[in-house]
Amino acid sequence: MDAVPTDDVLSPLTLVVGDEELLVARAVSETVRAARAADPDAELRDLQGADLQRGDVLDALSPSLFGGRRVVVLRAAQDLPKDLVDEVAAAAGDVPDETSLVVVHAGGAKGKALLTALAAAGPRRVDVPKVTRPSERRDFVKRELRRDGRQVDDDAVGLLLEAVGNDLRELASAAEQLLVDATGPITAAAVARYHRGRAEASGFAVADRAVEGDLAGALELARWGTSTGLAPVLVTSALASTLRSVAVVASSAGVPTGQLAAQVGMPPWKVDKTRKQARGWNPDALATALRAVARADADVKGAAVSAPYAVERALVAVVAARGGR
Repeated sequence: MDAVPTDDVLSPLTLVVGDEELLVARAVSETVRAARAADPDAELRDLQGADLQRGDVLDALSPSLFGGRRVVVLRAAQDLPKDLVDEVAAAAGDVPDETSLVVVHAGGAKGKALLTALAAAGPRRVDVPKVTRPSERRDFVKRELRRDGRQVDDDAVGLLLEAVGNDLRELASAAEQLLVDATGPITAAAVARYHRGRAEASGFAVADRAVEGDLAGALELARWGTSTGLAPVLVTSALASTLRSVAVVASSAGVPTGQLAAQVGMPPWKVDKTRKQARGWNPDALATALRAVARADADVKGAAVSAPYAVERALVAVVAARGGR
C-alpha cells in the first residue's frame, strides 16, 4: 500500500475493503498515526460490527466536551446488524470536524448494502484484498524491500520468499530486518547472508545447484540443511519440480518469455532463470535425472535406511546426468 499524504489519511471517512489482515492493520494504523501526529492526545475508539447496538456509532462520533481529534474504527462492518445499516451510513456521511471514521469491510456479498451506501458517501478508499497468487506475494516483497528507495534484485526477492514462506507478516518482518541489517542494494547474497540456514539451504536452493551442475555446492547446502532441520522430502520434491520446469521451458525454445510465462503459469523471471538452467540438458538426460529423483523420493519416504544419503545419491545422479556421464 503506497503512502498517502496526511491530509488525505485524515479524511472524515476512510473505507478499508478486503481481508488481508496485515494490510488492514496497516491501513488503520496509518490513520491513527496521522491523527496523533496532528494531535498527540487524539482519542481512539475501536468498535466491532457484530457487537453494535443502536446509537453506538453516533455516540462514538460525538465530539468530546474537551474537544480534540479522534479516530473511530469500525471493524468487520460486514457483520453489522441489518437494522443499523441506515444509521451507520447516515453517520458516515456527517462525520464531525477533527474526527476520522475508518470502516473496515471484508468485501464480498455479506453486508453489501452498507458497503454500497458508504461508497456513495465519497470516502477515501483503501483496497486490501487477500494476497494469494505467487506474483502478488512477489510484488509485495519487492515493495517492502524498496520502502527506503533501495535497489532490489529479482533473485533476492525469490530467495527471500523461499527462505521465509508465504505468510505476509513474516515476509514483512524479514524484509524490514533485512533493510536494517544490509547496506547498499538488496541482492541474493545479502538475503543468503542474513538468512543462512533458511535461505541458503532451502530445498529449491539445493535443487538449483544440482540442476546447474554444481555438485559440491548442492552437497554443501544439503548437508547444511540437514543440520538445520531441512526435511529430505523437501529436497527431492524441489528437485522434481525444478527438473520438470526445465523440461517444459526447454521444449518451448523460441517462445517469448511473457507468452511462455502465461502459458505455463510461471513468473517471467523464473522462465528466464529456468532457460539458463536448461542449457546443459537434453531430453534423455532429463529422463535419467527424473528417474533418479523418483527413486530418492521413495527412499526418503521410508524405502531407505538413510534419507540424507538418499538425497546425496540423487544429487550425484542429477549432476552426472547433466554432464552425460
